[in-house]
Amino acid sequence: MKQNYFAHETAVIDDNCKIGAGTKIWHFSHIMSDCEIGDNCNIGQNVVVSPNVILGKNVKIQNNVSIYTGVICEDDVFLGPSMVFTNVTNPRSAVVRRGEYETTIVKKGASIGANATIVCGNNIGEFSFIGAGAVVTKEVKAYALVVGNPAKQIGWMSEFGHRLNFNDEGIAVCSESNEEYKLENNKVNKL
Repeated sequence: MKQNYFAHETAVIDDNCKIGAGTKIWHFSHIMSDCEIGDNCNIGQNVVVSPNVILGKNVKIQNNVSIYTGVICEDDVFLGPSMVFTNVTNPRSAVVRRGEYETTIVKKGASIGANATIVCGNNIGEFSFIGAGAVVTKEVKAYALVVGNPAKQIGWMSEFGHRLNFNDEGIAVCSESNEEYKLENNKVNKL
């Protein structure tokens, strides 16, 4: 059967993986068994996708990222170079905790910057933006901009990827796309 995705000759793809049309898997990456990878994903060099991971459509994964069992990335997610997911809260080498993997969901359109760390069990809201090097230790709201260690929210982002500045009525317009957003009760909605 002809595959409808590209895999570099050095990539390793285990059995029972579902890989969508147009996906590209680059040098030295390992896609482990029972993964689901959507259409038009780009998996950079030296990426590990652990068993049972689910990636939606158009997910972009930069070099040197490990996506561990328990992680689900919805459509249009961006994972920056060398960012890190965890899947056990209290790991110990001598204690087997395979049955204790926690779920982390990265919602549609979220971007996670280079060298950021996402502590397991903390979901990342849709269209949120995690700054480079941030350490996420709690849930991230939709459209939130978070930075630092531990990560703290410092603003809001548009779906287009620009910082939002709200007026006194709680309305912001994305400077490049002209999309409008409403901030109400510390929650952003696209108008």
